[in-house]
Amino acid sequence: MTGESERRDDEVEPSGHDGSTEVGELIGRLVGDERMDRETRGRLLGRLAGLLGQNARRAGAAGVARGRWLGELLVEAAPHIPIRDIDTLQAHHPGLMGEELADKIVKVAANGTTAVGAAGGALAAVEFAAPPLLLTAPAQLAAETLVIAAIEVKMIAELHEVYGVRVQGGGTARGAAFVTSWARQRGVNPLETGSLTSALGTAAKSALRKRLLRTFGRSLGTMGPFLTGAAAGAALNRSATKALANKIRKDLGATVGPPPIDPGTPPPVAPGPH
Repeated sequence: MTGESERRDDEVEPSGHDGSTEVGELIGRLVGDERMDRETRGRLLGRLAGLLGQNARRAGAAGVARGRWLGELLVEAAPHIPIRDIDTLQAHHPGLMGEELADKIVKVAANGTTAVGAAGGALAAVEFAAPPLLLTAPAQLAAETLVIAAIEVKMIAELHEVYGVRVQGGGTARGAAFVTSWARQRGVNPLETGSLTSALGTAAKSALRKRLLRTFGRSLGTMGPFLTGAAAGAALNRSATKALANKIRKDLGATVGPPPIDPGTPPPVAPGPH
């Protein structure tokens, strides 16, 4: 039974000719389970790093170095990110509404990115103890970067729910909108018709690449020897996630006002893509 359980924990059925669907599913699992234990998280991150190592070779050095590869993977993974609507959020956090619910969402996200930094640092400690495994370090950093970004994208999407901003469209369109929001560190403005139609435009892709490369650079802190990287990565991730949340909340507050505390308040609606 133990062996079967372990296989379920760190394996996802391969799908997609380049493994991108499996990558998206793994990221979705790492983001969706707030109570995931450290051992399982480490195994899934290791599995994700292995897939990314294979995928990176196909993408080529230039695409990886410029951030295009990471950007494409995050956009492809976005529909797999489990985003809770306002009713589900209130059911998961009974009695919390408005700012208090927003605070809780930020806390959960910060705990998640902190855990990723700690898990990545623990993996790095093993690699420093076994030098041949250092070859996997870039893929490990890519895995951490994508999961951190996905946790923050989920946080942004759920903050929009709390503030009453409903983004219309299918999973791919909504995912692209929130990935763009993450890249620009701005909320989705429900009054701007072009806020979704330009989600995959040139400017948005450029912002996404730059943001992912900065997050990748932040993850370098987890590569310190022994467990120093774990502490550094955890602290940096928590601080950065909270700072991002503050920017998004300030922007949403300026656009639509404070989050409503009456669940029956009609929310603004962000237009779907044309």
